[in-house]
Amino acid sequence: MTYEIKTWFGLFIVLLAACHMQHCVNGQSQVPCLFIFGDSFSDSGNNNYIDTAAKSDYKPFGIDFPTGPTGRATNGRTKADIIGELLGFDKFIPPFANTTGYDILKGVNYASSSGGIRYETGKKTAINNIYLGLQLQNHKIIVSRIVAKLGGLSQAKDHLSKCLYYVYIGTNDYALNYFQPQYYSTSKTYTPEQYAQVLIDQLSTYLQVLHKNYARKLVLVGLDKIGCAPLSIIDEGKPGCVEKQNAAALIFSQKLKNLVNDFNTRLIYSKTIFINTTAIALDNSAGFTVANVSCCATKGNGFCFPDTIPCNNRNEYVYFDGIHPTEAANNLVALASYDSSSYPNATYPMDINRLAQFITGKKVYSE
Repeated sequence: MTYEIKTWFGLFIVLLAACHMQHCVNGQSQVPCLFIFGDSFSDSGNNNYIDTAAKSDYKPFGIDFPTGPTGRATNGRTKADIIGELLGFDKFIPPFANTTGYDILKGVNYASSSGGIRYETGKKTAINNIYLGLQLQNHKIIVSRIVAKLGGLSQAKDHLSKCLYYVYIGTNDYALNYFQPQYYSTSKTYTPEQYAQVLIDQLSTYLQVLHKNYARKLVLVGLDKIGCAPLSIIDEGKPGCVEKQNAAALIFSQKLKNLVNDFNTRLIYSKTIFINTTAIALDNSAGFTVANVSCCATKGNGFCFPDTIPCNNRNEYVYFDGIHPTEAANNLVALASYDSSSYPNATYPMDINRLAQFITGKKVYSE
């Protein structure tokens, strides 16, 4: 098993190096900028600066990250971090909370732990977060700054239309809303089918706002098997994945894929893709021997207890804490999202590599 794990990581490093040699010559990234929207799966430090219980700016988080704890809810890099590297960015995309100067021209990370599509999501337990609507407001601020830095709206439109927009959100609208009936009435108000449609309708409205702000290359990420997270299993009080949660998440993801088809039909001179994370096997075949147990000792909210010592064999664990994947799991999903040749069902209708090469236009809507 040790040999298999080393072989798998060796292959990843070779492929990553090949990508950089092919696309990142002379320090050039495939796209000029990357904008990231989402929750704790992508947050790189935005929640460090707000009053919230959803923080991961302490050890053992970041134990394998170059600078230690940063606010990333994993032991190392997030999927968004790794995708940025695969695209050829020489630095991690900075969080909105501490962007400075001309850094914004290469993108901004707006993601916030415990945040969701709905405003109220996560606020009963985490106290505060930056939900998707507010993330879009923050993006408008950045767009206005980019207009100023590039010397005009026309130059900014051209720049922004070539960028990649990565949207990975919705998990908390289930884990910290629909499946918390003690705090929220959504599960009493909506069936899983109805709730998924409510979320998709709201997300569609937000994404069209993003499109009107010149976004032309969108990556929409479906939900994981949320019922297989260690915290979900613990809360359910019996072994095995919580299938009602997985089923609800699957309905959302299917509707998200349909939304991609709708956008690609209606929004011309642009392209939207769907990432199916559940099509990527995180099991023994990929070197993972521990699937539903966290690598660190966890608190009631699923985050690691501060200053505890996590497992040594982190590359064999799918989950670092009770909710969030390890860097090893993020590696595999990010690589398959970028180049889906080994996982053809992981992306639709193309992978991130091909999307990065898509030629955009400026017209907003088809007639």
